[in-house]
Amino acid sequence: MTKSQSSKAQKIDTQLTQIGRNPSDFHGFVNPPVVHASTVLFPDIETMSLGSQKYSYARRGTPTTESLENAITELEGAAGTKLATSGLNAIATACLSCLKAGDHILIADTAYGPTREFADTVLPKFAIEVDYYDPALGANIKNLFKDNTTAVLTESPGSLTFEMQDIPALASAAKNIGATVIMDNTWASPLYCRPLDLGVDLSIQAGTKYIVGHSDVMLGTISASERAWPALHAFHGTTGLHVAPDDVYLALRGLRTLSVRLERHMKNALVVADWLKTRPEVANIRYPALESDPGHSIWKRDFTGASSLFAFDFRQGTTDAQSTLFFNTLTLFGLGYSWGGFESLAIPVKLKDQRTATAYDADQKSARLHIGLEDPEDLINDLAQAFDKAFG
Repeated sequence: MTKSQSSKAQKIDTQLTQIGRNPSDFHGFVNPPVVHASTVLFPDIETMSLGSQKYSYARRGTPTTESLENAITELEGAAGTKLATSGLNAIATACLSCLKAGDHILIADTAYGPTREFADTVLPKFAIEVDYYDPALGANIKNLFKDNTTAVLTESPGSLTFEMQDIPALASAAKNIGATVIMDNTWASPLYCRPLDLGVDLSIQAGTKYIVGHSDVMLGTISASERAWPALHAFHGTTGLHVAPDDVYLALRGLRTLSVRLERHMKNALVVADWLKTRPEVANIRYPALESDPGHSIWKRDFTGASSLFAFDFRQGTTDAQSTLFFNTLTLFGLGYSWGGFESLAIPVKLKDQRTATAYDADQKSARLHIGLEDPEDLINDLAQAFDKAFG
């Protein structure tokens, strides 16, 4: 019995220390070895011909990649997991595993910017039709289905607007026409939301973020339901996707502290978000964990926690110069596009530029914050001095 198989009834903190490793397979060493390999030898031609050996070529898997895939599969409650070289690569792989020429895909208008670029510039080259939908539709997404609708790609909450979606209702509607439901669940991770339990077929993580947790590895994961697993497994193998063993090892290492880090991220984020409510420069905070957020009831129903990422809108009348000075004055918050690492980050957001199916105020200026593992009092002091200099 492997560690993964024996941990199904255990609590999540225990699982995270045990899954994806089996010391008895590797002479008692606690962590799985980092296998640097390409060629795998067979003992005889009969074994080679039958394809009965567990490993045949490193591109098709090694003990290192298998360890991480098994761990993520258990966390997701999936039939299987495949690794990708980034979160965006995971999204592209998931989509192409279930789409073909002539198909139609619906994508949430909240989608991650690079997802939109992939959908708008790559999918049409494969004669795949793309439409965006209002994330508030829920079951009414059925009104947008066409005879060739094959997939729905969702993201809840959106990583810029933080709108929550009724995933069970959406998934149920999609299943009625046999469409595959894909969800980017990077914001919550499989600790705080398990999309497959909500009816999703393919759950995506940008492992770059919380799984790795240290801002030093690019990684994506795709976990599939029984229904979606055969197509994902086949597409991943025949397109030659493979993740470097050192990156996989670092992801496994990050996984061990995922629960501890997420708990601190959420605690810090709530402290900072509550403080932002008191600032006159802030018009609105978009964070589903807050009771004031429009998506709070859905978050409370479908999620068990919240991540470090949220946004706020500057008050009306904020000028470009004030917004720029605010960001340039920050000292603890780095200016960077990613999130999920140990360090706090901030970026300006122009929501109008991110929407096509729904509209946002063209003049609204916003900020997205990733709250890291620093002391929240220090982060608040940094934000306060930036507000004071920009608006004082």
